[in-house]
Amino acid sequence: MSEKLVIIGNGMAPGRMLEHLLEAAPDRYVVTIFNAEPRVNYDRIMLSPVLSGEKAFEEIVIHGDGWYIKHGITLYKGHRIVAIDRNAKTVTSDHGVTESYDRLVIATGSVPFIIPVPGKDLPGVLSYRDLDDVNAMLLAAQSRATAIVIGGGLLGLEAAAGLKERGMDVTVLHVMPTLMERQLDPAAGYLLQKAVEARGIKVMTKANTKAIVGNGKVEGVELTDGTIIPATLVVMAVGIRPNSALAKDAGLEVNRGIVVDDRMRTSDPAIMALGECAEVGGHVYGLVAPLYEMARVAAAGLADGEDRRFVHSDTPTKLKVTGIDLYSLGDFADGEDREEIILRDASAGIYKRVVLQDNRIIGTVLFGETADGAWFNDLKKKATDISEMRDTLIFGQAFQGGASSDPLAAVAALADDAEICGCNGVCKGKITGAITAKGLTALDDVRAHTKASASCGSCTGLVEQLLKLTLGDAYNPAAVQPMCGCTSLGHDDVRRLIKAKGLKTIPAIMQELEWKTSCGCAKCRPALNYYLVCDWPDQYADDYQSRFINERVHANIQKDGTYSVVPRMWGGVTSAGELRAIADVVDKFEIPMVKVTGGQRIDMLGIRKEDLPAVWADLGKAGFVSGHAYAKGLRTVKTCVGSDWCRFGTQDSTGLGIRIEKFMWGSWTPAKVKMAVSGCPRNCAEATCKDVGVVCVDSGYEIHFAGAAGLDIRGTEVLGLVKTEDEALEVIVALVQMYREQARYLERIYKWAKRIGTAEIKKQILDDVEKRRAYFERFVFSQKFAQVDPWSERVSGKDKHEFRPMASVGFAEAAE
Repeated sequence: MSEKLVIIGNGMAPGRMLEHLLEAAPDRYVVTIFNAEPRVNYDRIMLSPVLSGEKAFEEIVIHGDGWYIKHGITLYKGHRIVAIDRNAKTVTSDHGVTESYDRLVIATGSVPFIIPVPGKDLPGVLSYRDLDDVNAMLLAAQSRATAIVIGGGLLGLEAAAGLKERGMDVTVLHVMPTLMERQLDPAAGYLLQKAVEARGIKVMTKANTKAIVGNGKVEGVELTDGTIIPATLVVMAVGIRPNSALAKDAGLEVNRGIVVDDRMRTSDPAIMALGECAEVGGHVYGLVAPLYEMARVAAAGLADGEDRRFVHSDTPTKLKVTGIDLYSLGDFADGEDREEIILRDASAGIYKRVVLQDNRIIGTVLFGETADGAWFNDLKKKATDISEMRDTLIFGQAFQGGASSDPLAAVAALADDAEICGCNGVCKGKITGAITAKGLTALDDVRAHTKASASCGSCTGLVEQLLKLTLGDAYNPAAVQPMCGCTSLGHDDVRRLIKAKGLKTIPAIMQELEWKTSCGCAKCRPALNYYLVCDWPDQYADDYQSRFINERVHANIQKDGTYSVVPRMWGGVTSAGELRAIADVVDKFEIPMVKVTGGQRIDMLGIRKEDLPAVWADLGKAGFVSGHAYAKGLRTVKTCVGSDWCRFGTQDSTGLGIRIEKFMWGSWTPAKVKMAVSGCPRNCAEATCKDVGVVCVDSGYEIHFAGAAGLDIRGTEVLGLVKTEDEALEVIVALVQMYREQARYLERIYKWAKRIGTAEIKKQILDDVEKRRAYFERFVFSQKFAQVDPWSERVSGKDKHEFRPMASVGFAEAAE
């Protein structure tokens, strides 16, 4: 019979513990989780990118609702445990829910330290620990007013950078002489202050807060020297304390945190503790790497598996502020028995310091250039004698033993047990082994299979170098190549920065992202136009000049300079009236070729450019809209006759195809999208080689995606089976919206899916119902602005230059 495992807290540490436990002993426990926050498990490390706008909350969710359902885990959201009865072995929440346990894990995390000064309880004073704090800051930032961040440590600087990106005037107050004094020496602290101030953030060191002033709300901060700094928002980020009160009330041993042994066991053998609330070997931790090691140890104990024990090790510190490279590790205090090696490059803003004791590294500080951080960490961990490389040590790994300055050579020289991802404890050998064994070819594949680079992302460059090193010429570094010669940025960085900086016009992008040309080129302008349409559907008007000729005239140019016109036939279905209208247009304009397309439509070829407005005017009177045969958008939804006519049909494939096409037509996508719906497994509509396909079966609708039948021939991946037509529509729309938001311009779905990973797409679209619904709703929102009436005022030219060409077929302006 399964034992009952109850977990108090649903942060990153217990989430990782459950992953290990489910892998080692999937049927051992019936699991119940009580989470004080009203949401699922998410990556708290990435709250700073959410605050700055570089990521949405949905992108940092670790375990969506579907994950808990899949594993039979009961999750109580918004339930704070108020009592642990160790004698009865029960816990009780503030909502009155009582649950018994055989084993209990306490993972209550930490609480922010609030400076006990007058005014600390005024509205507008916030801490910075969870998503609620971020949402409150985002609400305050809408005023574009003034913010003060008290605390110049990691969290404080990340909060300041995020609020500045949101348009606030930000001042950082720090009581010590230099920033991040616990992780950096004064020299690096000085450089960090310069870098922060260069971003437009004011920094005041030796600033001791006396009071927060205001009448009914925050109006400013008073310092002990009498200075008053105006502010509408005050964020306290001065430290955290283990949240151990619940354990103390239950009679468990508590010091700074909940005292545990090296197997994460508390003073009660039935209870474990891990994460920021735990104290092990006299240490409490706030960085994720030791918390994840606690998770591994706790899972091994719960599974009665390997005898794993927690061992303290120093964890590197990295700042998650875009454009500031900082790395700190170990002990870098001065001492008589220590020596230091320093490199400074003032013009490049580079500072490196290595602290030695008995010819072994005990501390490292890197600012401005941090690529050798993993190497220095490895030398420190192994207590390597550096005597023979003493003279060149500070220059990094590439300068040792006459090695090449090529960064790949430096990565190749790392030992297999060298740690690459500190957050998740992933070594080089695990990454290269997974690349080889599983045929991984992209960064997201490596993240999915090893978790390297999946947390804070600071090791991304090293992981990409390992991909290149392992795959050689087979590695496609498109992810890091510039999108064109006009910029050094890749598509992914451009998309991220458009959102992060709130850029809503092509000139704004080119100015803020330092484009190398004045107006861009034929590669970047259409891409930027698409990204803006997708990201700001309600605020950005399509740039007419950033279109290819086919999109501007709603027809495909042919080799002789004439054009081809394809009216839309919903799901491939037509009528006598439509056919007569097409025949009349063919006769009237003496169109030399009429052809049935592979997408179940009629193509009219050989039309002169000057005739296009009149051709569309006649077709529009018959109710036709453009089939978008030229579009980076939905082109066709091919169907078979389905259950209405075919004796083998299991579902109404024609009806579903028409429903999908009418729901989604007119939406921009990174590349063309072709769909199909087959009414039975005989697959007459060829749904298994399309970008998105549906194969109807007796039990519902089998959703396929990532097929191709052009230059590349490939069958689809099966996303999953849903039972109803409504579910099928929601899944397909959500899948396409995920593709719209994440793919690079001109990247087909099958290439995007290979890069992202099928498992990740299934996780977000099928497993996580909330995330799927969010994608669906964002698509619906965008369609409000993309789908306009294509004919009422269009052909007369009354709305000249105000149309959205993807969703319209008017041509008054196209003839000019």
